[in-house]
Amino acid sequence: MNAISVCVILFGLFSFQAVAETTVSVRGNAQNPASADAGSSARSGNRVDSGARSNHALPVIESQFSEVDVVPDGDLGKKFWSSAKRVHFDEAAFTREKYPKAETMVASRWTAHYLYLAFWCHYQTLNVYQGENPATERWGLWEKDVAEVFINPQPERPLHYYEFEIAPTNQWIDLEIDLGNHPFNDWKWNSGFEHATKIDSVHHVWTAEMRIPVRSMKVKRIRANAEWKLNFYRNDGSGSEDERRKLSWSPVPKKVPVLFHQPASFGTIRFAGGSGK
Repeated sequence: MNAISVCVILFGLFSFQAVAETTVSVRGNAQNPASADAGSSARSGNRVDSGARSNHALPVIESQFSEVDVVPDGDLGKKFWSSAKRVHFDEAAFTREKYPKAETMVASRWTAHYLYLAFWCHYQTLNVYQGENPATERWGLWEKDVAEVFINPQPERPLHYYEFEIAPTNQWIDLEIDLGNHPFNDWKWNSGFEHATKIDSVHHVWTAEMRIPVRSMKVKRIRANAEWKLNFYRNDGSGSEDERRKLSWSPVPKKVPVLFHQPASFGTIRFAGGSGK
């Protein structure tokens, strides 16, 4: 989530928005959570344009079916991920300026009841909250280094989607977003997603693994060949808000003010394989 994200939607609708150290967690209670109204206030002045269009073709990621479920442990070298197709991005969300030292790769797999995501995040230095408990949800996580995904399993409802963030420290936050509501972001929503991270300080790569129960997103099960909308993001680096790198997989139109929450810029995830039953 961009620190300078979202408040008001057009036509008066209020809206949103050291080698290989491993940590594993499941969603717990919020740590110092701001209220939804306070969150809206913190991002006041930002306008959401649900009809924004990009001049770039919107990308597609293929999620491959798995016969088995696994519990995230942060090991992205295991067989489960060895054949998964990866997408790459290293471009600024709004300008598409390249940052090769912040290259990010993402892969996905799925079973009937879980969506799996893996992130490989190259970095130069880490900017994280120090000494905090990763078992509890961290409001404002987007103000440090994070990998993010916004997921919309119901493309017919473009203003409604779900946000998942993970930091190198395995700190996390999940939010249900409805840009047509005020407040727009429900921090009390509990997805129960599981996650694990590793930091490889020798190769300057931190990795994250997520397992998201699709029932938490009001989906009974994933169907083969289904297509959802989503986008991947990175906040990376130290310094001021203007100095930090804000990357995205699918290009985000540059508006004033700049913000990630432009659903029309979401790419597509396509669920390949499986029986479809």
